[in-house]
Amino acid sequence: MEKRAIVAALLMAGLLILYQTFFVHSPEPPPPPQKAEAPAATPSSPSASSPIAPSQAAAAPTPVPVAAVPLKTVQVTGPLYKAQVSSHGGDFSAWELDYRGMKPMIVPGLLGPRGITVERAGQPPQLVDFTVTGESLDLSRMAGRGEITLVGEDGFGLRITETLRFRGDDYDVERSLRVENRGRAAQEATIVVMWGAPVTWPKDVTERFQGQHPTRVVRSGNGGVRHEDLAKIADFVSDGQWIGLESEWYLAALVAQTPGFRLAEGKVGDTVHAGLRVALPSLQPGQSWDGRILSYVGPKEYYRLKALGVGLEKSIYFGGFPIPQAYGGLPMEWIAVPILWLLGWFHRFTHNYGVAIILLTILTKVLFFPLTLKSMRSMKAMQALQPQINALRSKYKSDPQRIQRETMELYREHRVNPLGGCLPMIVQIPVFYALYVALSVSVEMQNAPFICFGHLFGMHLWICDLAAQDPTYVLPILMGLSMFVQQKMTPTMGDPRQAKMMLLMPVVFTFMFLNLPSGLVLYWTLSNVLQIAQQLYMERSGTPAKPLARAAKKA
Repeated sequence: MEKRAIVAALLMAGLLILYQTFFVHSPEPPPPPQKAEAPAATPSSPSASSPIAPSQAAAAPTPVPVAAVPLKTVQVTGPLYKAQVSSHGGDFSAWELDYRGMKPMIVPGLLGPRGITVERAGQPPQLVDFTVTGESLDLSRMAGRGEITLVGEDGFGLRITETLRFRGDDYDVERSLRVENRGRAAQEATIVVMWGAPVTWPKDVTERFQGQHPTRVVRSGNGGVRHEDLAKIADFVSDGQWIGLESEWYLAALVAQTPGFRLAEGKVGDTVHAGLRVALPSLQPGQSWDGRILSYVGPKEYYRLKALGVGLEKSIYFGGFPIPQAYGGLPMEWIAVPILWLLGWFHRFTHNYGVAIILLTILTKVLFFPLTLKSMRSMKAMQALQPQINALRSKYKSDPQRIQRETMELYREHRVNPLGGCLPMIVQIPVFYALYVALSVSVEMQNAPFICFGHLFGMHLWICDLAAQDPTYVLPILMGLSMFVQQKMTPTMGDPRQAKMMLLMPVVFTFMFLNLPSGLVLYWTLSNVLQIAQQLYMERSGTPAKPLARAAKKA
């Protein structure tokens, strides 16, 4: 039985390690490379913000003189974020989340949107300058809603009008685009809206918060979602509804809300671009085209993303069990999403995610108590039979097959299932794994305190961030001690040397958990404590194992 217990313990430990190493970022298999719509833009062009070149037009239009537009920014203030809209490019020049501290999602010149660009055959990409009225937008004073309108000219007769509609209660912005041909000839062009991010974060720039630097491009398409590491990005254009730059907990996404848009990604030097592009139909003089885009810049909260109704919640990758979902593993989303809902539900009443984790752990222990009880009884029954099994080993030590037959006969006689102690544990492993996954990917844990007394010499006292490790290492040590007590109380069978080896497991697990998020360590520690309580209940109840009770009556 010790061998099975060791295997089960090692399996659970291995799952924790393998998940972080392989499964969190395991995307679906990448599609075969596709050719871009047209040759790449000239590298020397001053506004080559898009790695994908424009589609070929029938003829180059005549340039139209455009008056210089002074640079202007409009401040947007809301309960969830602070933003700036720049007239240069008509896009966000600043976006700072008010999410358990101020978290800048845009770093000028390094990370952020590249503005609205017009591409046409025979011309370099043109970043549009806009005129904008108004100085600021305070969403808290306008019933949580407001809009900004920008008007710009591309220098060839196209007038672009962009209207940004903000909401105070969410991180999405609806962007309406109208392109009007004010020239004297028909025109064809491509409108490009992109975000950019460095493949590697510069060493001289401090990352302001965990997850500020995007590490992957995520996009929808072909009925699924694909995640690609920034280092592996190549020029690529595909069909789909949305695309974004993501870290484990934050997302900047662009969602196409009208037909015609295509998803585009590519790399220029050490910078990756991802966004939307649309080839305009041939616009006759006086004709116009209208399109809509939804921008989302915020945390990857599952139910907030799901409420948008465009599938952005699929950007959260829960992995698969015991292998990635893309290769046939059990989708952890089925179990992890209800767990996230329960965490949120508990938090609404407790206003503390640490307490929510405690309540969730208690709930899972209560639900699995019948299985745990059955496992403990089976282990006690196996322990009671151990002297007879040892006697068989001594009697038939030169005949291993005879030992196996006699042992199985002994199990049948006393109605003991040798797998009875492990099967209930194996059934629970996917749920425990889903708990681990849910706590790992949950942005709600970031900067969420449990028991926080403040700071001393720049160090948290005690758990001021459930997504970070315990800086005092008190919680991992408590976890190791609780695991040691649990091991001492667990019925042992077989070789005493194996039992001594099992006592090393708490030491191994303690070192494994030193650098894990304290929310996970809290869950595991409390789970051990509740397991000890269940074992004490079994000891004090004095309930004998049923098979041995029947055997005693028979004797």
